[in-house]
Amino acid sequence: MRADNARRSHAAPGHQVQPDDATVIGLSMSDPEKFAVVFRRHVGAIQRYVTRRIGPGQADDVVAETFLVAFRQRAGYRDDGRDCLLWLYGIATNLVGRHWRTEVRQLRLLARTGADPVTEAFTDRVDAAVTAGSAKGRLAAALAGLPASQRDALLLVAWAGLSYDQAALAIGVPLGTVQSRVSRARRRLRQQLADLDPASRGEDEPAGPVTTAAGFVLPPSPAPLRVLPTRSPVPGDQR
Repeated sequence: MRADNARRSHAAPGHQVQPDDATVIGLSMSDPEKFAVVFRRHVGAIQRYVTRRIGPGQADDVVAETFLVAFRQRAGYRDDGRDCLLWLYGIATNLVGRHWRTEVRQLRLLARTGADPVTEAFTDRVDAAVTAGSAKGRLAAALAGLPASQRDALLLVAWAGLSYDQAALAIGVPLGTVQSRVSRARRRLRQQLADLDPASRGEDEPAGPVTTAAGFVLPPSPAPLRVLPTRSPVPGDQR
């Protein structure tokens, strides 16, 4: 999982082991310039995620604000098992929520035209699997129709590559809440795309990942609920 990498020491072969994120954040309390290390490590992942959510037009501003908010709140960061990247995803998701009109507008534009201004610059294995613009447009329309809380949870798992546990930590809600939101979003997308994807027509909900006709990989069905300690929500999350 991509987010796991942030908890590992950063070092190239033959070079000195670099401090982990929690250590860097601690050092930045007395030397603020140290926080630039966190930015360099994670700006790429946050840029890709935000761009896919709201498009390149406003992504740069949201990414910059994500790290500014993180810098201002770094005194409250605790290395309690959370990944620094998860913390940043949580902040970014809250900020994206302020631009929900932009996100829905981008998705509806894709639904009408089949031209994707969001993922165009960040093609990956999901987008490479897209075989028909009309199918991709149908997917975009379905995503636009999801409640914001379901879309947040689904895309943290499907686009940011987080596990259910990690998504729960990122947005500061119980694991069961994320499981429920993703499950509902997953079911809704499969139903709306059933005519494009014969595999989606069965009555039983598949347990594993499902790739739709539009090339979008739906996350696997949630595992049975486990008890997981939660943290306080990221400041500013009102949704």
